[in-house]
Formats: sequence, structure tokens, C-alpha cells
Amino acid sequence: MITVSFGSDAVLPGFLASISASSARQLRVIVADNKADDGSISTLVRRAGFDYLPMTGNLGYGAAINAAVATLPAEIEWLVIGNPDITIDTGAIDTLIARAESNPRIALVGPRIVDEAGVIYPSARSIPSLRTGVGHALFANIWPTNPWSSAYHNDRTEMLKARTSGWLSGAFFLARRSAFEQLGGFDEHFFMYFEDVDLGYRMGKAGWLCVYEPAATVVHSGAHSTATDSSAMVREHHLSARKFLMRKYSGWALWPVRVALRAGLWTRLAVVRLRRSRSGPSVH
Repeated sequence: MITVSFGSDAVLPGFLASISASSARQLRVIVADNKADDGSISTLVRRAGFDYLPMTGNLGYGAAINAAVATLPAEIEWLVIGNPDITIDTGAIDTLIARAESNPRIALVGPRIVDEAGVIYPSARSIPSLRTGVGHALFANIWPTNPWSSAYHNDRTEMLKARTSGWLSGAFFLARRSAFEQLGGFDEHFFMYFEDVDLGYRMGKAGWLCVYEPAATVVHSGAHSTATDSSAMVREHHLSARKFLMRKYSGWALWPVRVALRAGLWTRLAVVRLRRSRSGPSVH
């Protein structure tokens, strides 16, 4: 099991405490730390009996995961990858492994992800297409029920059904290591956001399956490490979306498509920034 910390002192204890009941197996746990350690994270991790892996700087989520995977013994086949602001329900990891073992073509298995109020997060989605990508980018913030965003969040009507999916949320999933390493792991060009979309897309192109298994449940408390700079995170999300779509539609004949996508994403970013500026600073 691998997680990435970036000032995760407040949430990491809950994550670590939930591990023992999540599986009957002996789990190897690595916490990769993307932030300079003052001793709090390393002490917390080692006291729990787990491995602490400091990074040389803030390398991004995917790069830290890849670095941690590279330290694991060759005999470890199942990788559990998740955010530190997750708590894992009893037996959830065993349920995910059982599902993956049922079909050798399954590379990724994702659980049902709920928030602290029990509301299910749409964590298994279709790969963004030209139509859904442009429509979602242009209208998600001004017309939330638009058909393109509904298609992008296609599991809102199927949240309790086990099924294949285009991609799974990087907040928490199980990966078959042989498949993960066959594709080179996460693409480290994505600093944050869309590395999970890109991984699911590449898995599908290589003939692997991504499967949603709602019989396993984890609780996600939220993006704690990005909350302090939401404006920068919104920009990073749009940059990552553009990077993914530019690669997906990379042929020379598709340059008009890339121009349209770029314009759509920048329009959405401008709308989001305008809405935030009008709403003013949050009161806590």
C-alpha cells in the first residue's frame, strides 16, 4: 500500500489506523513524503510500523507513487494506491483483490468512495471524449445538469453496480503491478490531476480492464493538501486537462480539434476565475 503525504499530519493518522482491518493479508505500507519533513510525518509513520520514503522535493503525486513502487520487492503483485485523507472500511482491500483475481485482464479495481456524510463520489467515469470534453469544459460551472457533464459523470445512475469503467479515481484503487509497470506507471508529466485519467486511458488501449467494485468502500475526507491555494489548483486542473486532451487528439490532422479544446478549456478557466472573484474571499 502506498500513499503520498504533503503536510498530511491531520489526516494521516486516520488512514494508517484503518489499514489493519482492511485486509487479512500482511500489508507492506509506504508513505512517500513530497514535503520537507520536520520529523512529524516520519515519526508518525515509523511508530505505526510502516515505511517512510522522503522525496527530494515536491515531485507530484504520480512521481512519488512511482518512486515508492520501485522500492517494493519483486514478489509483491498487488498495489494499493490512495490519498492520505482516506479511511478504509473493514475488508475493503480483500474485496478489491478478490475482484481483480477473478479475471487476469483486470488491471485496476476501484471501490465505492463516499464522503464523511456517506454521499457517494462519482469515482468511475468514462474517458473524456471530444464531445463530452468540450461540453463539460464550457458548461459545467454555469449549467451543472448539462448532458455533457452528465455523460462525463456517467456513474451517477450506476453507483451501486460493479462494472468496467474508462478510468478510476486516483484517490484510492488497487492495481495489478505487472500491468502498472508494463505501462511505466503514472505519467510523471502530470504533476497533479488527470494522472488517473491518463492511466485508465492507457490501460484500455493496452487491452487491460478498469473495474468499479462498490462492495468495497472507503471514506474520503477531501483534498486537504490543495485547500490552501484553490486558485492555483483550479489552474493546474485545467492545464492537466489540456495536456491530456492534446495528447489524445495529437494527430496532425486534428489540429483544429486541439485549437477548439484549448479555447474551451481557457474559456472555462476564465469563467471559474470570474465567479471566484465576484464571490470574494471565504469566511472561516
